[in-house]
Amino acid sequence: MRFLLVFFFSLPICLFAAKGDQLPEGYKLVYKQDFEDANSLKDFIATDIRAWKWGKDDDRGYIEQFGRSKYKYKVRSPYNIALVGNIEVQDFVLFADLQQTGKEYGHRDMCIFYNFQNRSRFYYTHIASVTDNHAHNCFIVNEKPRTKISHETSKGHKWSSKPWHNVKVVRQQESGKIEIYVNDMSKPIMRATDKTFGMGRIGFGSFDDTGRVSKVRLYSPEAKVSTAGDPFGDGRQ
Repeated sequence: MRFLLVFFFSLPICLFAAKGDQLPEGYKLVYKQDFEDANSLKDFIATDIRAWKWGKDDDRGYIEQFGRSKYKYKVRSPYNIALVGNIEVQDFVLFADLQQTGKEYGHRDMCIFYNFQNRSRFYYTHIASVTDNHAHNCFIVNEKPRTKISHETSKGHKWSSKPWHNVKVVRQQESGKIEIYVNDMSKPIMRATDKTFGMGRIGFGSFDDTGRVSKVRLYSPEAKVSTAGDPFGDGRQ
């Protein structure tokens, strides 16, 4: 699915309203991944690709982070990351289905990464069972350990409440808006405001746990082919 950036820009936005949600004017589908076969994993650049695999249940394909990445880095932030390697966006609406496959505890999590500049500069959202200053919030990594930037969040998310969870991330760089929705697309579970990072890559993973990613849809008014390459080489073991 590496060429959707080129093929979809000329199609009407009304064709791509995902899950009944209204998209901003001018937004178009720039990346789509249904994980139909094992080749879909080639779209991703990971901290440790050995910790990821492709799978399928019934009619749903997915990629699964099934083990902890053998990766270390000087800046304290999630170690388990798989970036969509070939596309960068600034303003976007991202939809994905996530499934957490670990055991229940306070920091049981999955993460979404966005506006990823390099290994020391990016945003991520940590969706976990319990909220605190290091969990279930939006964070910035900017040449130092991750810092919470959410000004609104919920008490936590029950990953065990259903097998798959529908997630939406909304990002607008000029206003700094970041909104995170899970299952209920009418009300965000988190809000943050930050203008630090613009064009960058998106991705998925976890801080300490395992999980699956399915049905990815990325909409943006502008996207470009990424030439950033592999940012993780200096941390792999």
